[in-house]
Amino acid sequence: MQQTQSCVVMAAGEYYDEPIALHEGDILIAADGGLDHARQAELEPDYVIGDFDSAQESERTVAAENDHVLVLPPQKDDPDLLSALKFGWSLGYRTFHIYGALGGRIDHTISALQITALVAQRGGTAILHGNRQHITALCDGSLTFEATDLTAITKHEPAYVSVFAHSDVAHDVTETGLKYGLEHAELSNQQVNGLSNELLNATSATVSVNEGTLLITYPAGIADPEHHVSHEFEGNLGDLDFSISAALRVH
Repeated sequence: MQQTQSCVVMAAGEYYDEPIALHEGDILIAADGGLDHARQAELEPDYVIGDFDSAQESERTVAAENDHVLVLPPQKDDPDLLSALKFGWSLGYRTFHIYGALGGRIDHTISALQITALVAQRGGTAILHGNRQHITALCDGSLTFEATDLTAITKHEPAYVSVFAHSDVAHDVTETGLKYGLEHAELSNQQVNGLSNELLNATSATVSVNEGTLLITYPAGIADPEHHVSHEFEGNLGDLDFSISAALRVH
């Protein structure tokens, strides 16, 4: 599989001892407290972005050590993770590998899932790295897992793939090459009937949706699935946010 240049983002959450995978042509962005994790991993980010409310180092120290620092105000609509992805998108990246966005505070985890779906709805790919699991989103397209010898990866445990509707309704969902097949089904975000399907050993598998957005989990250690979209997407992730919405009230 040809390696696609990616924007790797380090956030402030849990890391589960998974090594940060960087390939030639990738860039590394530390989102706020992700800078501390980058330093612990002896990695130097290409860019640092955030309001630094969760980083241990002061804004002045960070700015003095790195010319590529963007300091955001603490009161704004966007979380620092979304700001990092917006910045990466503005540099032309459409594939994002995100570490440290799962675990810890559940509200941050939910936010990361929402952001992953947003990237998919703009035609990009975001992959969240968690505790032996990865999470991605798929909008109007398909993703294919290549055939893999799973015995050494899963240690004889099932290689679970779970599929959830993120949009109100996901139309024409099909799953092939998995233990349980699904053909032209309709899923809603009030159903959980896509939980705990399984990859089959040495068998390729595909998940597709004709219209709608899915959240999909799969085991870490296997190759990331290939994403294919069924049409051109419009829009982007938006401009960097430096303020709060007029409808919000700060006390």
